[in-house]
Amino acid sequence: MSQSCGPRPRAQQQVRGAAQLNFLIVLAILAVAGYVGAQLVPVYYRATLLQTFMQDTVNLAAAASKPSGWVEQQVRAGTDDYGLPPDTLIETTTRDGRIQLHVKFFRNIPLAITTYHYEFDQTVKSATLMNGG
Repeated sequence: MSQSCGPRPRAQQQVRGAAQLNFLIVLAILAVAGYVGAQLVPVYYRATLLQTFMQDTVNLAAAASKPSGWVEQQVRAGTDDYGLPPDTLIETTTRDGRIQLHVKFFRNIPLAITTYHYEFDQTVKSATLMNGG
């Protein structure tokens, strides 16, 4: 058992100060990671939802023999739900009996000291051939 008689040795005080500094550094890194995550996760989540919506829409259009303009109209109707900017490029084509949908847009995401330039550029193709009719 050790007894403390008098002031702490200088080396012990320096070790304690270094541990506090390390704690503050880790805390700062966690705060920055949390902030960046809070800015980026919703954007990537909406992009995943948009990809699913795009695939479902072209599959439905092919199965119901809808024109390619209907697909574009459906995507434009969902601009608020998926956070699409007004200048989004939406192209629909029919190739080999399948409907293809291409959506492309850019978004600047402000981060603490920089701006992240996010680019969404996806093309989906209907899984089924269009019905003749």
